[in-house]
Amino acid sequence: MKVLLFGVTKDIIGSSILDVSNFTTNTEKTVGDLYTYLQEKYPELKKLSSLAIAVNSAYAEHNTTLKETDEVALIPPVSGG
Repeated sequence: MKVLLFGVTKDIIGSSILDVSNFTTNTEKTVGDLYTYLQEKYPELKKLSSLAIAVNSAYAEHNTTLKETDEVALIPPVSGG
């Protein structure tokens, strides 16, 4: 599974796409599981005031089940004026 990264998440991880194939191997996972996995691997993500996760172009709840073919995106907090 590939995760698309934007804004500060891209800066933290150092890439605009993250391959998390090893995360989804052989067991059913949820968005919440992915969120925990990413925070453990990239502790700087814990400092964000909020972080939305979209699955297949729609915001997803933490209990949403992930499939290997899903398109996942991390959407960091946005500020503007």
